[in-house]
Amino acid sequence: MDEKEHPTGAPPEPIDRRDFLNATWKVLGVALVVEAGWTSYDILNPKPSGGFGGVVDAGPVEDFLTEGTVKYFLDGRFYVTQYQGGLRALYQKCPHLGCKVGACVTNDVSDGFRCPCHGSEYNVIGEYLTGPAPRGMDRFPISIQNGHVMVDTTAFVEGPARGVVTGPKAPPTSCEATP
Repeated sequence: MDEKEHPTGAPPEPIDRRDFLNATWKVLGVALVVEAGWTSYDILNPKPSGGFGGVVDAGPVEDFLTEGTVKYFLDGRFYVTQYQGGLRALYQKCPHLGCKVGACVTNDVSDGFRCPCHGSEYNVIGEYLTGPAPRGMDRFPISIQNGHVMVDTTAFVEGPARGVVTGPKAPPTSCEATP
C-alpha cells in the first residue's frame, strides 16, 4: 500500500502547522492585493456627485418667477436669486474670509445678503456694497434644462469687483442670523 493512501476508515493525517500558515499567508496576500486594487479603482474613478462638486437641480423655473426670490440649497452650498428676470447662483461663502453669508429675507423676498463675521453686505445679485470683502459674491454657472434650473458647482466664477453695481444700491435692511 502506498504511504499516501489511507485504509478505509482511518482518519486523514492532520495538516501540519507550517503548511497551514503558508496557505493562510498566501490567502491573506491575495486578499490584500484585491482590496488595494478595489480601493484604488474607487479613488481614481469617483462617482458623479448630485451635490456640491457636481451639477445640482435647483427646481423648476416657475419657482423663481417672483422678483427678489432667493432660495438656499444646502446640498450645493449656494443661493439662487432672481432679479429683473435674470437668475444667478451665488456661492454661500464670503470672499473676505470664507464665512457663510446669510440672506436678508422679508416675506420670502430678499433685499440682499450680509456676512455675519465682519459685516460685508451684498445686494440681491451678490454685488459688493459695503464691508471688508474684496469683491462681490462668487457665482456658479447656471443653465435651464427641460424647464429646470441646473447649477454647476464644479467651478465658480469670481464675483464682480468692488464698485461694479448693476443691481440695487441700497444695503439690505432685513438681515437675520445666518441660516
